[in-house]
Amino acid sequence: MEINLVSDTVTKPTPEMLRAMFNAKVGDDVFKQDPTVNELEAKVAAFFGMESALFFPSGTMANQTAIKMHTQPGEQLIADKYAHIYNYEGGGVSFNSGVSCRLLDGNRGMITAEQVQEAINPPDFYHSPLTTLVSLENTTNKGGGACYEMEDLILIKKVCVKHNLKYHLDGARLWNALVAKNQDPLQYGKLFDTISVCFSKGMGTPIGSVLVMSQKDYAKAMRIRKVFGGGMRQVGFVAAAAIYAMDHHIERLSEDHRRAKELGTALRQLTWVAKVEPVETNIVIFSVHPYIQDQHVIDKLKMKNISISSLGKGKLRMVTHLDYKEVMHTYVIEALQKLIF
Repeated sequence: MEINLVSDTVTKPTPEMLRAMFNAKVGDDVFKQDPTVNELEAKVAAFFGMESALFFPSGTMANQTAIKMHTQPGEQLIADKYAHIYNYEGGGVSFNSGVSCRLLDGNRGMITAEQVQEAINPPDFYHSPLTTLVSLENTTNKGGGACYEMEDLILIKKVCVKHNLKYHLDGARLWNALVAKNQDPLQYGKLFDTISVCFSKGMGTPIGSVLVMSQKDYAKAMRIRKVFGGGMRQVGFVAAAAIYAMDHHIERLSEDHRRAKELGTALRQLTWVAKVEPVETNIVIFSVHPYIQDQHVIDKLKMKNISISSLGKGKLRMVTHLDYKEVMHTYVIEALQKLIF
């Protein structure tokens, strides 16, 4: 029994999802003639109460499209220092858009309205970059699956309105936040100019992300996606998986959250674990004592057919997901309890 807790991107389609993919009606999406893609885009837009949506092969491309859409070269966006758009998108902010990042020292990847207000460069001071965009991440990846409170998102929105800034949400794991915080997706649609959501993480599809936006921004997003090489043909086979996931895999995320919290509780009881970050959703980040090497922990678990990942500097990560079943969960907890260093 191989147990992969490296990420929630390691899942494979369920038999029911494969059946939906097999039966999908498809066309050429570059010409917007794929009926299943069109159905998915309309479904996601309606879910958030927004006007339009566009299907992408990856969350990185969706985020990079939003950034390019909202900025001009030489400008600056505001984000947390842990932001995926800065740390894990290959420098695309500067390469694709010619934009710099003002990184803030938030709490587990989350920033406040006060921090955003202080980070905005004076628009009439031409020596500094013009601030034009605020980009948030919910849940936070490097922050351990932390979720924003809706009140904090609203306060940041007020700062954006006051200073005429665009507001983007990297919602790769927004599905997890919606379930964990029992939030209304329509509230998100009212706040943000663009939202990217990923289907290949907790939702369990092979590939795919969707960017939701206004009708006004749609044509611009289409052009940018084309420039980035994101136009796809009979991609309805994959869109069908995303539709199935929206219909069947959202509420079950609570199971991933429960198991992650139980892993966190088990880790806190182990003498070789120095610290466990708060667990809100499906990501567990923990630190070991300085006398223990990260790789030593990874190797010992690998011998028990359990794969986890290292974040460096003594931090390790486990991510629960669709393919992590209860029998595996029981085995992992027992394996952790038996480890000796």
